[in-house]
Amino acid sequence: MPLFIPTAPAAATRSVRTALHSPTVRSPHPLRLERGDLDPVLPLPVHRLAPVTGTTEPPEARLTGWRFLLARDGRPVGAAETMLTADGWAFSHVTEGPFIASTERAMLLAESLPAPYQPRLLSVPELYMLTLWLHADLGADPESGSPLPDDLLMPLAPAPPGIAAERAVRTDALLPLLTRRVAPLGLAS
Repeated sequence: MPLFIPTAPAAATRSVRTALHSPTVRSPHPLRLERGDLDPVLPLPVHRLAPVTGTTEPPEARLTGWRFLLARDGRPVGAAETMLTADGWAFSHVTEGPFIASTERAMLLAESLPAPYQPRLLSVPELYMLTLWLHADLGADPESGSPLPDDLLMPLAPAPPGIAAERAVRTDALLPLLTRRVAPLGLAS
């Protein structure tokens, strides 16, 4: 089924395009990225999962930015992120690493699923984990909401030990595993 890729805010897209052509914006590996010949593609809203508290209800998620894969000759080679500031959307940083290729593979896997989804990214900072969040509500505002029990989460590689990367799992099945992995607030020593 096709994925319903959300449209990024124009200001977020503009900030990435401007940064890619700016000599003052630095990337971690400027020789490899050669920003001038990169195209920002596949904009995905990035949400951060609130700390897992041990409840059976999915924790809240909040929008932290938009991530664009950066393609050269049609192949993703990096990513650029934006963040919301008091003045609107602003460029945040350029990155490389394994999450880039894993995002591409996860999106291809998601396209082969029998139902359509709205893709998003969901960060679980306590586990240094990033997931492709496949939201079942296609008409939902991509900048709001939290994972629903029947949404799918596909951890990106490298996933934490014991969590399968690039395998779609219902939120209500993955949440208990995350809860066991993260000490609830106030119980950490």
